[in-house]
Amino acid sequence: MEGGSHGIVASRPGPLVPGLVVHKYGGTSVGDLERIRKVATRLQRAVQHGRKVAVTVSAMGHTTDRLVATARELHARPDRRELDMLMATGEQVSIALLSLALQDQGVRARSLTGAQAGFLTDGAFGSARILQVDPAPLVRTLEQVDVAVIAGFQGSDANGELTTLGRGGSDTTAVAVAAALGVAECQIFTDTDGVYTTDPHLIPSAAKLERIDYDEMLELAALGAKVLHPRSVWYARRYGVRIHVRSSFSFHDGTIVSALPRAQEAAMKTDRPVTGVAIDTEHARIDVVGVPDVPGVAARIFSALGAANVNVDMIIQGVPGNSRQQMSFTVPRDLAAEAVDVVRPVLTEIGGGDVRADEAIAKLSIVGVAIGSTPGLAGRLFDAVAGVGANIEMITTSEVRISVVIAKRFAEQALAAVHEAFGLGRNGPT
Repeated sequence: MEGGSHGIVASRPGPLVPGLVVHKYGGTSVGDLERIRKVATRLQRAVQHGRKVAVTVSAMGHTTDRLVATARELHARPDRRELDMLMATGEQVSIALLSLALQDQGVRARSLTGAQAGFLTDGAFGSARILQVDPAPLVRTLEQVDVAVIAGFQGSDANGELTTLGRGGSDTTAVAVAAALGVAECQIFTDTDGVYTTDPHLIPSAAKLERIDYDEMLELAALGAKVLHPRSVWYARRYGVRIHVRSSFSFHDGTIVSALPRAQEAAMKTDRPVTGVAIDTEHARIDVVGVPDVPGVAARIFSALGAANVNVDMIIQGVPGNSRQQMSFTVPRDLAAEAVDVVRPVLTEIGGGDVRADEAIAKLSIVGVAIGSTPGLAGRLFDAVAGVGANIEMITTSEVRISVVIAKRFAEQALAAVHEAFGLGRNGPT
């Protein structure tokens, strides 16, 4: 993870631009011209109240998905550099259109790409990490206009190459802007009015949380909750930026993501050990079977995956007892074919084995501040999953979560059953 040595945090306490607020609007919020006009009206209102705004914008609607699909019509596995060059255009369309909408409403606005906004990243195309945010370009821009409209999800490396921060990376851009400019809160506007106990689009009875701890939100985000990108929560925790998740379609308060007061955290450990349930259907399981059971095999496999920038999540290894071993791990689904191609020559080098991918899986997780110290939660989770007929294929645990892998066809049924089993709906614990 990025560390404090990287120059993201403001050089002095307090906002570098007086009266500055930081907003971020997702793809649904700017999905068409009418919605872009509504976002412009909200920003105009902030300016009329004497504020300056640094706003990060995602690509419109499903633009990024369409761009990736188009690339794959030309090449089954597009070069990551060229894919970054293509995907970044979606955000650049959004920032230009929003700036024009603001100007039409009489608001001084200017659009900036990630590089123009001072974002320096490493060179990992498709999953770049921010090394530094130079606040000077944004400060200069906000001295001349009232709204700086920043392309989310992108930056450039030391060689001037355009890079992207990974899907959902616009959240990370916004939080990094807040940290770099010394703003205490980053308001992230989405199509829901806060963080819920699970995805309210799938489970209508899900309850909205008024507040959630950084660690819980980080786990939920990493485990499939799409409301925030995991790295944005990590930055927020690291640099002390409070996140306010709100709806772009209303002016109601949403959910605050921050460090919880100790009294509130203690009460949650007693009254609500499980805060939420997440489902992730965007991963694939890679099965490696029949490999020699000798020291160093796992190291060689995972070193090769790391060198290829293939992120690995859950890992299990077969029980030893014969000369051949097996292991399974999960990777992002769009990297499954690449993972297989990386592992196959390693198996040839070490003396045999086979590798295959299963993309029809789902990862179901429960998250809470005291899961690791509360007896009985695992059994309750397993009972609920078994109750819908799903077999558990993998299990991992930590102090704040338990995750299981099941067949994808059971995903929504299992999510509903687990959510109900822990009493997470609007009626509260059972």
